[in-house]
Amino acid sequence: MTVNEGADFEELPLDDPTGELKPLPSTLKYAFLDSQQVKPVIISSQLNEEQEKRVLDVLRRNEQAIGWTLADLRGLDPSLCTHRIFLEDEFRPVREAQCRLNPKVWEAVKEEILKWLNAEIIYPISDSQWVSPVHVVPKKAGVTVTVNDKGEEIQTRLSTKWRVCIDYRKLNAATKKDHFPLPFIDQILDRLAGQTYFCFLDGYSGYNQIAIHPDDQEKTTFTCPFGTFAFRQMPFGLCNAPSTFQRCMTAIFADFLGDSLEVLMDDFSVFGDDFDSCLTHLTKILEVCVETTGIELGEIPFYGARGSSAWASCLGQRFGG
Repeated sequence: MTVNEGADFEELPLDDPTGELKPLPSTLKYAFLDSQQVKPVIISSQLNEEQEKRVLDVLRRNEQAIGWTLADLRGLDPSLCTHRIFLEDEFRPVREAQCRLNPKVWEAVKEEILKWLNAEIIYPISDSQWVSPVHVVPKKAGVTVTVNDKGEEIQTRLSTKWRVCIDYRKLNAATKKDHFPLPFIDQILDRLAGQTYFCFLDGYSGYNQIAIHPDDQEKTTFTCPFGTFAFRQMPFGLCNAPSTFQRCMTAIFADFLGDSLEVLMDDFSVFGDDFDSCLTHLTKILEVCVETTGIELGEIPFYGARGSSAWASCLGQRFGG
């Protein structure tokens, strides 16, 4: 099984299983784990009927390991992993004012706040020594060329969606840095290059699955037009979040690393010498997610065989930045 060359894997999330599914390259297709067809997964269109059935059977048995919306997230057991924010002694708390937001992004901020509240990722807070502002940026999209009033050709970004972030630069400057090492990408690729079958998985909203220690939640407070809120779960933007996530994944999946699994942040690469061994390894990984940790995965799976330019493209987009 292969993945179509040039496919943009950052644009294949399954955030809304009840909404319109996004187009896929010809080598991939949607399958559903339920009769109502609201729980889609992505599989290879090149699997034969028996292989497809076996893959879907494994996914159905371990459905709790898959997330489709933020409300699905159970979160990692805090006894396994929590995020800490330790501060340097010389820094003092900073309360920043909220940024003036363009009216165009108000609805995007409101929608994100409501999603976070409903999933219990954040909670309202009335007083905090640390307060950071919300920052809104356009999501990655294509670019087209248009002509302005002067007849000049200018590039225009094709984007109608926004990404809501928290500007933690001042908090990060005061935070003691965690130097837990990330794996070397070239070494991961070298190990994967010798394998035959693969299943590429992504952690669903991975950072949000790790709890922030209760003593540190107040430091994540942010302000926006709808109030001030603090995070229960780890958000993007904290300087030590990558180290916390990698440390947690390394500890949880230590028995599999190098033998049947490679993990770089929330990118999981399951592999095997043949279809059967790869499916066996996938089953074990999903069982760990369900029974032991509570971590949930999305975009399951890009499942296929080595040997094509599409396969190389997949690895390049996942690990090449």
